[in-house]
Amino acid sequence: MNSIASVNTIRFITLVLLQVLVLSHIYFLGYINPYLYILFIILFPVKNNRIVLLLLSFLLGITVDMFLDSGGMHAAACVTIAYIRPMVLKFCFGTIYEHQTIKFNQVEIGQKLTYISILTLIHHFILFLFEVFNFSKIILVLQKTLFSSIFTIILCVLVTIIFSRKTK
Repeated sequence: MNSIASVNTIRFITLVLLQVLVLSHIYFLGYINPYLYILFIILFPVKNNRIVLLLLSFLLGITVDMFLDSGGMHAAACVTIAYIRPMVLKFCFGTIYEHQTIKFNQVEIGQKLTYISILTLIHHFILFLFEVFNFSKIILVLQKTLFSSIFTIILCVLVTIIFSRKTK
């Protein structure tokens, strides 16, 4: 197994276990919950096959769904952000993405923050929309999306800063 596949396998297993064993039991102020497992989709290598990303995103989401008994909500949200990821990458990184030379530990913090924020907000909106499944409670969906996204974005940025390898 090459190093990229082994790193992604370890990242997948670690993020799923961290999510289901620790983070899913955190309810700050009663409803704010971080979803750090989406970091797998965010940091998945750009050069890899898009179909592989979609399948792994579904597997990631359905695994979290099985542990949390959430009926496919996480799988739907994960597949959605995996599907729109190329458009978000092009929006955030421009020509670097088109030449497929993105290294997430070497991009500017502003671009990285924008990229993480867009994918996190979309993931959380879809997740909470399916959780509530009632358009009359759209304010509740937006409130949960906003506050959980802020918590998740902070955690994602901290994790990427702490675990990034410095290359010169």
